[in-house]
Amino acid sequence: MMDTTPADFRRLVAQVTARLEGRPLDAGLQAWLNDQIGPESELYQQLKAACETGARAGWLCTQTNGRVRFSRIFEPAVDLHGFSVDVVEMNDVAGRRHEHPTGEIDLVMPQEGDARFDGHPAGWVVYGPGTAHSPTTTGGRLLVMYLLPQGEIRFT
Repeated sequence: MMDTTPADFRRLVAQVTARLEGRPLDAGLQAWLNDQIGPESELYQQLKAACETGARAGWLCTQTNGRVRFSRIFEPAVDLHGFSVDVVEMNDVAGRRHEHPTGEIDLVMPQEGDARFDGHPAGWVVYGPGTAHSPTTTGGRLLVMYLLPQGEIRFT
C-alpha cells in the first residue's frame, strides 16, 4: 500500500498538468492522454494509488452530497499549470449537471465491477470548452480526478 501525502499527490498531478500546457481540450487530447498516460502506464497507476490512499486516509473526498463524495484538493496554481484538482467517488449515480466554460479533463479510476464514467472505462475523458453534462457512473464504484482550467465550473 502506498503511503501518499497531499504534497506527493500534488507532485504527481503536476507531472500531468505540465504535459497539458497549451494543448486544446478536445478529442485529440483525450486520445493522446490515453496513449501516453493510459491505465497501463506507471503514472496512471501512481495517480490511482494516490487517490485511493487519499480517500481512505480522509484527505480526499471529504464532503458528501447524497451518494457522491468529493473534494477540491487544490485550487488553480502556477505549479499545477493553472488547473484546479477535484476528486470524486461515485457509485451508480448521476451527479449534478454542470457546464465547463474552459473544459474539463477527467481521470477515470474504477474501484469495483465494470465501473464506467459517462460510459467510459478506466482512462482519460476530455470535455471541451462550453460543454455540459450530468456526470454519471454505472457498473460499480469509481474515483474520478477532475482537472479544471482555472478551476472554472458552473453548476446548472
